[in-house]
Amino acid sequence: MATPKTRGENTFGGRMRRYAQVGGTVAGQAAKFAGARLVGAFDRGTHAAELKAALGGLKGPLMKVAQMMATIPDALPVEYAAELAQLQANAPPMGKPFVRRRMAAELGPDWHRYFAEFPLEAAAAASLGQVHRARLHDGRIVACKLQYPDIEAAVEADLAQLGVILSIWRRFDSAIDTSRIYEEISARLREELDYSLEAKHMRLYGHMLASEPRVHVPEPVPELSTRRLLTMSWLEGRPLMTYRSDDQETRNELALAMFRAWYVPFYEHGVIHGDPHLGNYTVRPDLSINLLDFGCVRIFPPTFVQGVIDLYWALVRNDRDLAVQAYEGWGFTGLTHELIDVLNEWAAFLYGPLMENRVRKINETNSGEVGRKVVERVHRRLREVGGVTIPREFVFMDRAAIGLGSVFLHLAAEINWYELFMSLIENFDVGAVAARQARALEVAGLTGRT
Repeated sequence: MATPKTRGENTFGGRMRRYAQVGGTVAGQAAKFAGARLVGAFDRGTHAAELKAALGGLKGPLMKVAQMMATIPDALPVEYAAELAQLQANAPPMGKPFVRRRMAAELGPDWHRYFAEFPLEAAAAASLGQVHRARLHDGRIVACKLQYPDIEAAVEADLAQLGVILSIWRRFDSAIDTSRIYEEISARLREELDYSLEAKHMRLYGHMLASEPRVHVPEPVPELSTRRLLTMSWLEGRPLMTYRSDDQETRNELALAMFRAWYVPFYEHGVIHGDPHLGNYTVRPDLSINLLDFGCVRIFPPTFVQGVIDLYWALVRNDRDLAVQAYEGWGFTGLTHELIDVLNEWAAFLYGPLMENRVRKINETNSGEVGRKVVERVHRRLREVGGVTIPREFVFMDRAAIGLGSVFLHLAAEINWYELFMSLIENFDVGAVAARQARALEVAGLTGRT
């Protein structure tokens, strides 16, 4: 078999082309923003809608970043989060000539001989690459995730423009210092470009969830994978939202499977899947679920997990000192009494369903209105107390919690969330988590990536 080829695509020319495409849009929005503020005619809702419309024409990585920002609590005011969350990150699929050239670049000019069938039409397309449903000579059906050409240059150019957007925003709203959020998003997005790393994440999740019969993880095919091509087993399933009108028992089963898919790895190994996007999982006929995308994975030191549990007990027992210990352990600084009160209000909202030992919906109003009001109030109070810098480690943990909560809300699941949570933390031991994490990282070839 030909040795897979790799070639850097973060070219100067590619970056310049993307700068030219994106820079004009960002500069135009910045000028509108500054001008409206200068004359006192600035309206958040109007500007948020205009920004969404402007970014919507660009496609690609910047839209993916905008979506990520929209799903990280408090990274943006609610008006902007609501608008940017509507962006669709899908890019137009590559045409057949592009696919042939890209496959030849990764597996050599005779790449087609490795497949019994390889449709040149994509089965799915997203912001960084597209997926082809192919068949190997031994009969296995595989998903071939093929990265778009020059995408690395586009990511670097778009991240630079995102930095411009956020620096402008910080001058207007001091509630959240987004600098560390930007650092974390940049690091995770660059990691998503490395499909060889994603293959290791896939093996990591296969190991961590091996004892979970209701969760399935694809297996990578290393001999047909490179840094920009990931070949894995194809997992059949239906979109989760097609089950929204099913009976309560079915919806509850799906929610239970999702809960364990995300939080067994976290509380047992200190690992979180940072992107609970609806396109990243499907449902099998037996109501077990498939996890499909492992580009955005965060590995934490076990002490971070301890902090999550400590904050829970701090809220339950009204133990202010324990709450401070948890926040400081995560990297929060400048913790005044007023700031702690605001952070505790947000934490109480997130932990709320876990603090009642009864069957209930994740949000008993059956809408997002309560959450939006909490976010608005917390954002306002953060401005009043001088703002806060969100630590990097906190970003995708918070995003996963909110994203999963949204899934449970869509399913209208009725579950004893307290019992689920207790089953994961009742025998928690930092040393045991550290040992399991080290073993899992070794199996996946990720040793040293904490």
